[in-house]
Parts: sequence; C-alpha cells; structure tokens
Amino acid sequence: MFREMRRFKQQVSQDECKKILKDEKRAAFSVIGDEGYPYTIPINFYYEEADHTIYFHGAREGHKMDAIQKCNKVCLTTWNQGFKKEGHWEWNATSVVVFGKAELVTDTKIIEDRLQKLAEKYYPTVEEVEKEMNGSARSRVQLFAIRIEHMTGKLVNEK
Repeated sequence: MFREMRRFKQQVSQDECKKILKDEKRAAFSVIGDEGYPYTIPINFYYEEADHTIYFHGAREGHKMDAIQKCNKVCLTTWNQGFKKEGHWEWNATSVVVFGKAELVTDTKIIEDRLQKLAEKYYPTVEEVEKEMNGSARSRVQLFAIRIEHMTGKLVNEK
C-alpha cells in the first residue's frame, strides 16, 4: 500500500525515526483540504512511543478539523537540525515522513496525560505547565491523535 523508498541507501532505521519524533518540536502536518487541495500547516506535537501515536492539539473548529472529519488520512513530516561535515558547505539533515489516520481524542484520561506531556515538551518550567493545565484554555482545545500506519526516515545531503 505504501511505496518503498526509492533512495533506500539513505534510509534510516525505525529507531532513528522514533528518536527524531521524540526530539524535534515542529512538523508540517498535511490533510486533504477543500476541493481536494492539500492543506499543510506547522504544528507542535508529542510522540508517544508506547502506542506509536503522534498527538497534537488544535481548535475545535476550522479548516483542519473539517478536513480530518471528511478524510482522516494524513501526513506529517519533521526533520532534525542536521549537520555539516568539516570542510563542506552542504547540510545533512534527517527527515521523517509519517502516514496515518487522524482521530479526535475523547478519553479524558488520555487527553489529560497527553496534553501534560505535550506541554512538558515545550514549556520551560513545570510551574508553567501546571499553570497552563489548570487554566481555561484546556477546555477550548481539541486533542488529535495520528495512528501511525507507515513511517520512513531519510538522511538527506543538500548538495
């Protein structure tokens, strides 16, 4: 169902993909939008290795929500900061592309836990996380889950 990587010599392991999903803070999230056009937006996300799922939050209404409700097949791409080899100008970065199905999370315990973990990934202190978790913003947020069906990673040399 999913294509194999054409440049398989540049493919990285599933463990490397998981490390990048855990470490990186931004991703490009794509859905099938209005009139079949792709709709891609930057998101913050949290990867839960135990259930091989990516979590992110958003508004309870809008383009993203409408698109997911029409077609839950999605794609997420993230990449690391990369590196330059000494004496070379080009960057070497590793990207991870995830295909899966997005769903709305409705279980209160999962919502509480994953929002906490998501906040801990981004906020500088535990006190700020607790303040956010106890604030009114939580009631306005929708938690989404991407159930990963296929994932590949690739080391890219930009030369």
